[in-house]
Amino acid sequence: MDLIPLPHRTERAEGFFELGDGFGIEAGPGTEGTARWLRATLGAATGLALPSKKGDEYDVLHLSVRPGLEAEEYRLVVAPHGVHVQGGSPAGVFWGAQTMLQLLGPDAFRRAPLPGRTWRLPLTEIRDAPRFRWRGVMLDVARHFMPKDGVLRYLDLLAAHKLNVFHFHLTDDQGWRVEIRKYPRLTEVGSWRARTKFGHRASPLWEEKPHGGYYTQDDIREIVAYAAERHITVVPEIDVPGHSQAAIAAYPELGNTDVVDTTALSVWDTWGINPNVLAPTDNTLRFYEGVFEEVLELFPSEFIHVGGDECPKDQWRQSPTAQERIRELGLKDEDELQAWFIGHFDSWLTARGRRLIGWDEILEGGLAKGAAVSSWRGYAGGVAAARAGHDVVMCPEQQVYLDHRQDAGADEPVPIGFVRTLEDVYRFEPVPAELTPDEARHVLGTQANLWTEVMEDRARVDYQAFPRLAAFAEVAWSGLPAPAERDFAGFERRLAAHYGRLDALGVAYRPPTGPRPWQRRPGVPGRPIDGPPPNR
Repeated sequence: MDLIPLPHRTERAEGFFELGDGFGIEAGPGTEGTARWLRATLGAATGLALPSKKGDEYDVLHLSVRPGLEAEEYRLVVAPHGVHVQGGSPAGVFWGAQTMLQLLGPDAFRRAPLPGRTWRLPLTEIRDAPRFRWRGVMLDVARHFMPKDGVLRYLDLLAAHKLNVFHFHLTDDQGWRVEIRKYPRLTEVGSWRARTKFGHRASPLWEEKPHGGYYTQDDIREIVAYAAERHITVVPEIDVPGHSQAAIAAYPELGNTDVVDTTALSVWDTWGINPNVLAPTDNTLRFYEGVFEEVLELFPSEFIHVGGDECPKDQWRQSPTAQERIRELGLKDEDELQAWFIGHFDSWLTARGRRLIGWDEILEGGLAKGAAVSSWRGYAGGVAAARAGHDVVMCPEQQVYLDHRQDAGADEPVPIGFVRTLEDVYRFEPVPAELTPDEARHVLGTQANLWTEVMEDRARVDYQAFPRLAAFAEVAWSGLPAPAERDFAGFERRLAAHYGRLDALGVAYRPPTGPRPWQRRPGVPGRPIDGPPPNR
């Protein structure tokens, strides 16, 4: 039945159930959202009206929340006279409906019916539940902006793969992408740059045209609501105290004005680690409190991501203001100053019923107990965090950074980093073996990251993400064996059918034979690294 991600248990019987013109939906309490989604998607693909029906009629899809199942667990039964999708919560029902859609074949993912198609489901019973509760994807829209319709499309792609966290990287040196009404210059100035480096930062190539864009607050509300209908949580990232030149360009007083002329800074047009970081002043804290006040109104998520990575300390070492703050607070060094900065917002968010999460650099200098960590510099940060009692999302760079190249071939577009093949991603294990069972319980789940420095549009994002994101989704959802024992050949067989679904969805994935001619970027320098990546 070629399902991705692989269900926990499947029992197949002889025969099929055919969906006719009279096929309808009985939506039990809590399942109305899934019924609405099916009428919009399956209805569009099949041309069926999918009217409301009562449970005692034949030819019915019964949707129900069933006590006793785990929240995201579902049971899908296709019987001769009807279909049942039961879930432990509305989310479980939705994931069961996604599985049903896959069983109908690739054309069930189209937006209009093709002539001559018949619709049938194999008689089967599927019992399934996810391994992790955090099954995430990070999309960087700061480096290259993705218009709202592209973001909504990506939420649909996440939902189709049973991924349930959308980490929305909204700010960086190269752009500020969310409207903050208290500080309009963040988008008036910070949302666009005059030109863009084409390729790796060492490339001599430039795209000599303005690039930019941002989401209004109503756009954000729409994105969050659209995600919620698909049982996806949107976790926003507002980067502090590094990766902040776009904000400093808009409001120069946020920078280290006693070290550099911040009024001369513009939104950054190249890539790399930027030396211009936020000043550790009360003015900066109050400013970002104002930012986060509006962010909390827009995003109801438990976690708020504050970045905290790649913050060079050179300006703080040279800044009399920063050095005075270190003395005033009795801190040892600039690392502890960053920990103080992050700790301030941890306390601020905690007081408002939210939780801070940041990249694993926030461990340096000490971390408040309630904060969680995105472990990106390998496994070590996640191991240290879990052992210290912090919750962790495992997203190690050399395993699940999907901007890294997929093959060693010379025709890979703008090759970055180590080779991470489809099989490499399929054999990724999120829980480090050295953790005890108690420590491992702090691993909330895992996340694949899509940094867009060299991905200039959604087709390039598609190419880097797929099909590897399908492999990652199975790692995050399915209870797979140890990496060396995983049936990659079986996954490839199922993936052959899954390509048809991706085709129907219009995904510009990398074919197994290599990039198509229009997917290549000849002559655009990347940063390939040879040899096997570190696995630690």
